[in-house]
Amino acid sequence: MKRLIFSIVAFFCLSSLVLAGCKKKISILGDSYSTFVGYVTPKTNLCFYRPKSKFHNDVHRVEDTWWYLFCSSEEYELEINNSYSGSTICNTGYGKNDYSDRSFVTRMNNLGNPDIIFIFGGTNDCWASAPLGNFVYGKWTNKDLYYFRPAFSFLLNSLKKRHPKAMIVNLCNSDLEEDYCQSMQEICRFYNIINVRLKDIDKQEKHPSIKGMKQIHDQILKVVKSQ
Repeated sequence: MKRLIFSIVAFFCLSSLVLAGCKKKISILGDSYSTFVGYVTPKTNLCFYRPKSKFHNDVHRVEDTWWYLFCSSEEYELEINNSYSGSTICNTGYGKNDYSDRSFVTRMNNLGNPDIIFIFGGTNDCWASAPLGNFVYGKWTNKDLYYFRPAFSFLLNSLKKRHPKAMIVNLCNSDLEEDYCQSMQEICRFYNIINVRLKDIDKQEKHPSIKGMKQIHDQILKVVKSQ
């Protein structure tokens, strides 16, 4: 009898370990939309979302973020969330200042070893009126990385080489200028990267609300599940 009980307990313990090991890991390369204080890497990254915020936005719990909702499924767990509030994909930021200390192309090498990579940027490039530049698909110069199109191409090319087995998903914010959205779409198509163009996201102070986070999660999950 004791042997039977031991066998049953061992079976359930082993099953739990197997199930835990089956979870797919996700990493995020993002801006303020994906931040939450205490949940970003490195911890010094600036965060918009926090338990007590001065902003009029109702997202005060990490459980309400789009990525936490995504990971709440038993299929996924967070590897690294390398998101930085106010960051641009290219090295040109607000006021034409040099943002190479926080840009996506600078932070892209710190994502761990995930199964899925979410890129959620372009919003600050658009709001900061970062120069679009030309479509460049190779032999990038340092100067190219101060322009949105070549920097985004460099980003996707680098991530594909560094994470050849990962599913890469680009998220395009709603309400952005069409030039930036179309540029993302075209460059994603060139590199065969999934591009999710978000629609009708509810926002407070230009950032997703609780409702908006749920909308982002739902639209992403639908695409990922279809792959």
